[in-house]
Amino acid sequence: MDITLYLLQWAALAGIFFLALMSPGPDFVVAVRNSLVHSRRIGIFTALGFALGVLVHIAYAVIGIAAIISQSILLFNIIKYAGAAYLIYLGFQALRSKGMGKKAVDNALSHKAKRKMTDLKALRSGFITNVLNPKASLFFLAIFTQVVEPTTPLLWQIAYGVSFAVMTFFWFALVATVLTQGPVRNLFLKATKWIDRVCGSVLIGLGIKVATATN
Repeated sequence: MDITLYLLQWAALAGIFFLALMSPGPDFVVAVRNSLVHSRRIGIFTALGFALGVLVHIAYAVIGIAAIISQSILLFNIIKYAGAAYLIYLGFQALRSKGMGKKAVDNALSHKAKRKMTDLKALRSGFITNVLNPKASLFFLAIFTQVVEPTTPLLWQIAYGVSFAVMTFFWFALVATVLTQGPVRNLFLKATKWIDRVCGSVLIGLGIKVATATN
């Protein structure tokens, strides 16, 4: 067992995932709304819901890849190239993004809470938002087929997935904390545009690297 190889795989996956995690999407919007309209605590429970949703997507990706490999390595390679094309597409979308500015925060604050949100409801809202996002499933399948080798043990793939769920929780818990502190909020939101630029460049680079590989 080459532990170094698996650690390098994890580092590559974690780096790509963390950039994508920071890029504003449906989860980010819900995190903004729940944190500002309700409270920091509600934002943190929403983050926990996102993390549980990530575990569901990881399960789909790991089981799906295992099923594909069991059928045909050729089919796996076809999916791999399709994944490369999808990553390039996501990269261009990110490059065109204007980030999440103050307007998004103002829109969140304009929605007055009809009733107090409980911790369980916050967790549920985060989970449902993440699980029902089809792009998330495609993203995980895409990055797993680009970086993870067919011979990577299942336990290592599961470990990758669990670490991504933990990263998701801590990132959105940080978002909930930052967004409830006015002085830091605007600087944080301005940075999302450049986060998208970096994320887009990395995704395009990864997709092109796979698409042009000779073996």
